[in-house]
Amino acid sequence: DKEVLMATHGLEQSQIKQFHSAGYIVLPGVLTASECAQLRQVIQNDLEPLVGPAEFEADMGYPGAPANRDVSGGDTPRRLLHAYARNDSLKSLAQHPVLGAWLKVLLDCANPMLSQCHHNCVMTKHPGFSSATLWHQDIRYWSFDRPELISAWFALGTEDASRGALQVIPASHQENIDRGRLDSALFLRPELAVNRPLIECAQVVNLNAGDLLLFHCRLFHAAGQNQSSQVKLSPVFTYHAEDNLPIPGTRSERLPSIALQSAE
Repeated sequence: DKEVLMATHGLEQSQIKQFHSAGYIVLPGVLTASECAQLRQVIQNDLEPLVGPAEFEADMGYPGAPANRDVSGGDTPRRLLHAYARNDSLKSLAQHPVLGAWLKVLLDCANPMLSQCHHNCVMTKHPGFSSATLWHQDIRYWSFDRPELISAWFALGTEDASRGALQVIPASHQENIDRGRLDSALFLRPELAVNRPLIECAQVVNLNAGDLLLFHCRLFHAAGQNQSSQVKLSPVFTYHAEDNLPIPGTRSERLPSIALQSAE
C-alpha cells in the first residue's frame, strides 16, 4: 500500500509533488559521514591503481578534457563503469532501502529495477583535467518502452559550482524539444535564441556529503569542471519499472536489470 510505504519511510506528499513538477528532488543526509568515508576509500582503491572498465576524459572530447591519452592528464578517468558488480559496498549502495521506497512511489510500480546498462558508475571529476558536460537529457541515449526512468546520484563529499556540481533546468522534463534545437551529439544548442530562456532557468544542485539527488531521465542537466583541489566522487545508478522494458537489440538491453530488494 502506497500510503503505508510513505508513512514508514517518511515520504512527504509535498516532496513527491516537487519531483513530478521540477523533475528532481534532493534527499539530505541519506548516508552517514562514516558511510561516505568508507565508500570514498573503496572507490579510491579502484582509482589507484585504476581498476577497469573505465571511461576516460580524453576519449570524450568534452570542453576542458585532455586532447588525447598521450598528453598531460590523458589518463584521467571520467567514470568507473559497472559499479554494481565492482564490490559489495557499491552493490549495497545501489540497493539502499531509501531508494526502494522512493522509487516505488515515483515510478508507481511494485518492483523497481536497476539498469546495469546506463549510469551504473562512479562519476569522477579530477582537478585540472575534468571536462564540462553540456545540456542534455539522458533518455536521448537510452531505449525503453517509456521515457520514465529515474537516476540516483549520491554525493560522497561537498558538491557545488566550484567542484563541477550538477546543474539542472527545473521542469524541463515536461518540455517537448524539437530535434533542430539539439546538435549532432544531442546537446542543447546554446546559440539558438529559442533555447536561451530554458538555459537561463538553470540551477546548480548544491549537495553535502551523504545527500541523494533523484532526477527524471528527461530532465535537462549539465555540469562544469572541478576547479577545487580534491577529486569529486559521485556514484550514480538508474532505475525503471519492471514493465518498462528496454527495446530489443539496443544498448539498453545489453545487460539484465536487477530487481531492488523489498522496501516494505
